[in-house]
Amino acid sequence: MPTYRDEIVVLRTHKLGEADRIVTMLSRNHGKIRAVAKGVRRTGSKFGARLEPFMVADVQLYAGRSLDIIQQAETLGSYGAEITSDYGSYTAANVMVETADRVTGDDGGGVQQYLLLVGALRSLARGDHPPGLTLDSYLLRSLSIAGWAPTFGDCAVTGAPGPHSAFVVQLGGVVSDEVAPPGAPRVSDETRELLGALLSGDWAVAEASSEHARAQANGIVAAYTQFHLERGLRSLPHVDRVDARLDVRTAERETARAAAAASTIQESA
Repeated sequence: MPTYRDEIVVLRTHKLGEADRIVTMLSRNHGKIRAVAKGVRRTGSKFGARLEPFMVADVQLYAGRSLDIIQQAETLGSYGAEITSDYGSYTAANVMVETADRVTGDDGGGVQQYLLLVGALRSLARGDHPPGLTLDSYLLRSLSIAGWAPTFGDCAVTGAPGPHSAFVVQLGGVVSDEVAPPGAPRVSDETRELLGALLSGDWAVAEASSEHARAQANGIVAAYTQFHLERGLRSLPHVDRVDARLDVRTAERETARAAAAASTIQESA
């Protein structure tokens, strides 16, 4: 069986036997990989610390039948310590790796998903931006790469020029009043501008936003993400921000409302 090398970011790990660990990784060129790291839980392990969640490494693997075997690991980005030292960054990073695990198949979603996750973790470790904004930006971009790009300008249904204030998760973003279902949530101009900035990476606009706009954007991003992933993210309720609980309730409420609205639209079509 052949050996191969690749750059990876560790998504999650769990114990195997007395000293081994199964490591789930998103790689640059080989998609998502599940491999055994033998002996890493022993005190004298040479690369145990290099295979913890949020770490980026260059690894050599032996291709097995069901699980590959990690033979070597060299650190490329040591982000774990910085991220885990700040609770806000730590909870945001957990949502990121869970999303990456869910949104990517065995093909990994291409190099873009890998580079996006590595860049987001690096930003968290460096404290480049507030963790909540970094997380929401990552979620919107990851979903866009996966083919679920939201619309914050023109109507997602008719293409009518914006701005529009109604946001419907299942319809793909903001929609005009003509197609907006009854009770569709409304977003403020500032929130819509913030969401667009997070999607495009305009950090000057994003960091100048108010707390109210950020709270509303949090709820919309949470609802949009969990709808397209088809079930809730377990790590999302633990995100360290004032409106985290509200975001989760909003996500659940808007997902249910979006499903009902879409059903109504389909029946009338």
